[in-house]
Amino acid sequence: MDAAAMEEGRRRWQARYDAARKRAADFTTLSGDEVEPAYGPRPGDVYDGFERIGWPGEFPYTRGLYATGYRGRTWTIRQFAGFGNAEQTNERYKLILGAGGGGLSVAFDMPTLMGRDSDDAHALGEVGHCGVAIDSAADMEVLFRDIPLGDITTSMTISGPAVPVFCMYLVAAERQGVDPGVLNGTLQTDIFKEYIAQKEWLFTPEPHLRLIGDLMEYCAERIPAYKPLSVSGYHIREAGSTAAQELAYTLADGFGYVELGLSRGLDVDAFAPGLSFFFDAHVDFFEEIAKFRAARRIWARWLRDVYGARTEKAQWLRFHTQTAGVSLTAQQPYNNVVRTAVEALAAVLGGTNSLHTNALDETLALPSERAAEIALRTQQVLMEETGVANVADPLGGSWYVEQLTDRIEADAEKIFDRIRERGRRAHPDGQHPIGPITSGILRGIEDGWFTGEIAESAFRYQRSLEKGEKKIVGVNCHTGSVTGDLEILRVSHEVEREQVRALAARKGARDDARVRAALAAMLTAARDGGNMIEPMLAAVRAEATLGEICDALRDEWGVYTEPASF
Repeated sequence: MDAAAMEEGRRRWQARYDAARKRAADFTTLSGDEVEPAYGPRPGDVYDGFERIGWPGEFPYTRGLYATGYRGRTWTIRQFAGFGNAEQTNERYKLILGAGGGGLSVAFDMPTLMGRDSDDAHALGEVGHCGVAIDSAADMEVLFRDIPLGDITTSMTISGPAVPVFCMYLVAAERQGVDPGVLNGTLQTDIFKEYIAQKEWLFTPEPHLRLIGDLMEYCAERIPAYKPLSVSGYHIREAGSTAAQELAYTLADGFGYVELGLSRGLDVDAFAPGLSFFFDAHVDFFEEIAKFRAARRIWARWLRDVYGARTEKAQWLRFHTQTAGVSLTAQQPYNNVVRTAVEALAAVLGGTNSLHTNALDETLALPSERAAEIALRTQQVLMEETGVANVADPLGGSWYVEQLTDRIEADAEKIFDRIRERGRRAHPDGQHPIGPITSGILRGIEDGWFTGEIAESAFRYQRSLEKGEKKIVGVNCHTGSVTGDLEILRVSHEVEREQVRALAARKGARDDARVRAALAAMLTAARDGGNMIEPMLAAVRAEATLGEICDALRDEWGVYTEPASF
């Protein structure tokens, strides 16, 4: 890019920055020196390839979505929490919000994640242990009691039964007197990553995609600010992928959902802004920053050039980040505070839109109140004390960071080619039912390609640890310690007994005929091909439980069994 073009870009950025709203904050160093809102090449300099880096707020958004960076608004502190029953988690949410958290993120227990009620035989011993138990809309009401849903953004990390759980969230809002149309937040709903990594599915891929398409249509029409899909790379990385694999598989999943929306006749400029992303922030500091920057650039280019998105918001990749759970160690657990701070800083320097910081004791149990507070304060120290929010993309132009960004982008593009090739082999006539990337993803799920690739990466890393080539402090080096045992959060089995008793009481008090009629109407919509959200909402309003809704659909659509691979 020549000097004149670079100066024109600088002027465009400056005009956008001047016109944007800024926070009332002190944008100086600790010593009191003024800093610029963004930095770039010196006037008159020529920087080959600068169009791939650009200025904050301009295509391809390598340096961030907004001209102001975090001067306009900081990232949202969105701490992931949930344990025991709805009442216990409600109290934790109030603690988080009272301590300065900016949004909520719901962790569900394993029975809920698998579409099972707390009284299901498969739920025995698991109720409330890895998240909160939600059996019906009544539980959702308690979960958000005294927390006005119209005033706060809420993320829900659930995919297999995401749609009925979302319906319970909408009914809870109605019962608060909140118009569901004003709700803002994010539902994960990403079923592709379940088959690829996390393994929490209910049906074969096609019925799940049917429900996701229905949800996309419903939210685009009725709840415009709500993001019905959060495409998740976090679980792919936690399963053992490399940074490039996490990025490529996640963005490919996102392209698949774009193709799903287009196959439904939706306008990409209308529905693409409702897609968001969820990434892992691992401990390799510079690689993670480069991954986030490359992600924005790839998404913007594909949405514009492949899928025809014309508006900026449709080309934007918005993402939440969580620090890496797999980097936490049971040995010397206080080291986890340091790891989490480094990972959180990488997410911020990479331009995350919201952030969860893990607690030091999460490798042993759900976070204690003390550990949860330290995790929250870690973000607040970064936000208030370090100056990292003063300058947009402060590492932009670093020879190392730019080379890493380019390398990860190139590696991701090679993976996209492999996914498309799998799609071509699945449909040699070129007649893809939804789209070419989707065909490749489905083929990769069916033949175990994704899981095999991740397993191979995880094996290589484990072997390097065992050889001592990679180091983990407190695990394979510097193992001497004076750290004693931690006091950890333990969920009483009485929680399960009480949840089952409450569920029985609710079933006894409801109108069973109304429940049966609503479930029957939902199945009629499933067979007729109509949008299933309204019939499912009717079932939820009648106090049909999550398990009853999911069991009815299991009976209708069958269950999915992963193919064996050796």
